[in-house]
Amino acid sequence: MSRPLVVIPTYDERENLADTVARVHACVPDASVLVVDDASPDGTGELADGLAASDPRVQVLHRSAKNGLGGAYLEAFDWALERGFDPIVQLDADGSHLPEQLPRLLDRLDERADAAPADLVIGSRWVEGGSIENWPRHRELLSKWGSAYARVVLRLDTRDATAGYRAFRASALRRIRLEDVHTRGYGFQVDMLWHAREAGLVIAEVPVTFVERTRGRSKMSPVIVLEAILRVTVWGLRSRFGRRRRDAAEARGDGSAPRRSHA
Repeated sequence: MSRPLVVIPTYDERENLADTVARVHACVPDASVLVVDDASPDGTGELADGLAASDPRVQVLHRSAKNGLGGAYLEAFDWALERGFDPIVQLDADGSHLPEQLPRLLDRLDERADAAPADLVIGSRWVEGGSIENWPRHRELLSKWGSAYARVVLRLDTRDATAGYRAFRASALRRIRLEDVHTRGYGFQVDMLWHAREAGLVIAEVPVTFVERTRGRSKMSPVIVLEAILRVTVWGLRSRFGRRRRDAAEARGDGSAPRRSHA
């Protein structure tokens, strides 16, 4: 039986959280919501506790400090898998991911006559039908360039490699080997996508509209973007170097091919 869980990481999202949760339940009434709060000083965690007290579909995971988006999602994935939720969805708290488009992602996870059932569905800004609203031109170009760079360096097929609106089958998260995903910052989305590709998962994209937040402050910064670019570059070099070493070992027949690492 399907038990969808929508994971919403938060840090200082008091202005947005209640509305986002309400919109999720308006679109997918049977979905549970897990708020993962990183000790928000604005009281987001306390607000989340209030939502959970009034609605059994809402639960809260409190973390002791601001320890990164990737860390929040990895803790949430472990929590969800232990409790049998399936599928598991990533959703931003700030309204940039439209809950009204969540059924698109969930529907694509289902088996279809015209395409293989997907293990991971990405809400994509950069496929036909996808769009963005209220972004300055420089940010749009940076996002497109970041996705293109990751695709080339890591040999990915996904158009929107940095997208954060995603729906996973529980079986897909188990196949990815979450213990091998070490990125905690902005590069987490690319890291997870790379691991998904390496695990042989079927990855699909559906068009979504990304809307710039109207309340609160973005957590993005040039330092975070630079860190992600550097990580992608290192992963790409390791991947190609490791593949060459494996190919050489196989050609020699000495069985010394190294184990893949994505640290």
